[in-house]
Amino acid sequence: MKLQTQRFIDRWVGQLLCGVVSAWVRFTGLFGAPARMGIAPKNILVILLSEMGSIVLAGPMFAQLRRQYPGVAIHILQLKKNQEVSKLLSLTDVAHMHTLDDSSGGSLIRDILAVSLAMRRLGLDAVIDCELFSRVSALLSFSTGAPVRVGFTPHTQEGLYRGSFINHSIPYNPYQHISKQFLSLVDALQSPGGMPRNRAGAIREIPAEPELAVHFSTTELAVYRSKVETDHPVIQARQLVLVYAGGGILPVRAWPAAHYVRVVQGLCAAGHAVGLIGLKDDAALASELKAQVGHDACIDLTGYTKSIRELLMLMHASALLITNDGGPSHFATVTPIQTMVFFGPETGKLYGPLGKRTTILESGIACSPCLTAYNHRLTFCDGDNQCLKRIAPDPVLQQALAFLHAPAVATP
Repeated sequence: MKLQTQRFIDRWVGQLLCGVVSAWVRFTGLFGAPARMGIAPKNILVILLSEMGSIVLAGPMFAQLRRQYPGVAIHILQLKKNQEVSKLLSLTDVAHMHTLDDSSGGSLIRDILAVSLAMRRLGLDAVIDCELFSRVSALLSFSTGAPVRVGFTPHTQEGLYRGSFINHSIPYNPYQHISKQFLSLVDALQSPGGMPRNRAGAIREIPAEPELAVHFSTTELAVYRSKVETDHPVIQARQLVLVYAGGGILPVRAWPAAHYVRVVQGLCAAGHAVGLIGLKDDAALASELKAQVGHDACIDLTGYTKSIRELLMLMHASALLITNDGGPSHFATVTPIQTMVFFGPETGKLYGPLGKRTTILESGIACSPCLTAYNHRLTFCDGDNQCLKRIAPDPVLQQALAFLHAPAVATP
């Protein structure tokens, strides 16, 4: 199902259903003082339908859940296409991972009904809805039958109506990093009045690390590096720089292709190898960039990694990642690679990758950032993303070369 179709249904049908459910809850007397969760809950469901990168940003939240409720079974509900990341990061037992297939309207409705029935039979103690203003996730939190329903609310801000049946709600704060807000959702589980005003305020810093790990043996990494060198001999004895120039589902987040060409040419001229990464959909862009760069040390790796696990091993074998805002920048945080990531339509202050090995590149012009939960991530610049175009390539190249030539960096 197309993204715009999903947004249309969520906006019009979702608002109507949220209103109906809210009225029914009020009428039956179920609305009132928030339900209280027991001291030792058995089952908590986390709804996380967003892009794959959000799964990494939610890492500290999952870690806090495990620390706070060591005996609880954490269930995760996400889109089927995103489940690979959760399995790779071992967020919970595979048996506790549930999916929705959004490839068509029929499959989505079928899975919503199946998951709702399964959760009711299980007997959830609570559900945490990590979506900002999605009506379908709010309705799902109610359909699971969980007595404690935690999620975001616009509070007094107009628009983005989600009903009034989320009984442990916290206000979405557009000035705080999303990982920090995910942690506040955990605090809301035990908040007697719904909003954890004081307890959430105790979380003063953005989490220093994603608190996630993917373990590879030294032998496994060495074998993979050898395979890459065999398939692409040009990278032997060179530091490998990965470049993700695609914009994913939001092309407006992409730094200009001509800027990438300038940086890649400079890196190759300095003796480094550059691998253009991405999905098969990014192959056309990569082919165009490679032709414009015109250097043998620039290789096309789009579609080369067959899984997220392989992508992470490729990052282990590389020294630097230069990327647009998107999944690769967040996956990189669970590897040793240094990352330079461009932000503009969205901001690193809210969605920047966690960890100390990331450099955020932003121009800071007045209209940036422009994509928010309040405008359904639809920009008014009509593709003319000046916030990214104004980040000149030469300073980026110099910064990349300075890192690559630093004494602490060695070819993997």
